[in-house]
Amino acid sequence: MKMAVLLSGSGRTLDNFHERIAAGAMQGAIEVVISNVREALGLKKARDYGYPAFHAADNAEINGIITGHGVELVLLAGFLKLYEPPAQLRKNVLNIHPSLIPSFCGPGYYGMKVHRAVQARGVKVSGCTVHFANEVYDEGPIVVQKCVPLDENDTPDDIAARVFAAECEAYPEAINLVHDRGIDAFWR
Repeated sequence: MKMAVLLSGSGRTLDNFHERIAAGAMQGAIEVVISNVREALGLKKARDYGYPAFHAADNAEINGIITGHGVELVLLAGFLKLYEPPAQLRKNVLNIHPSLIPSFCGPGYYGMKVHRAVQARGVKVSGCTVHFANEVYDEGPIVVQKCVPLDENDTPDDIAARVFAAECEAYPEAINLVHDRGIDAFWR
């Protein structure tokens, strides 16, 4: 599958994808990387890896770039805006969320905000969820979830590190499942 990666920050998830593809552990090919943040470190990393990399301010710009690269699957990798794909890719957008949906998700729940809420609530298990994105935050079909045990002394930073390690396994696993089973298999 031809894939686009949308990011807003440092590109840690892009690093993971690049390493896994190079090792033969993740299927698909990254055709383009796009950020809504002009100076995002992830764009520099993408260029260093040899991927076409662009800044795009809005969905129309993003979709123009994606269409021009023949993308079949859009991967949200720390993309901090609500993305609206073109009609032909409406079901073809994967996202990773740093909690076990349906907990700690929806508008306003992203990044460290999730981990602070998890720690404040005192939950014993957190994790991550890879799901297809739709027009409502964190409500599309779930592809993969990974759990991580928590300790009562964990800080939000501890939780974030543990969850990110799980994300590095879950997202490539989900991409491989989508590649093998097809997108429509998850939209029943």
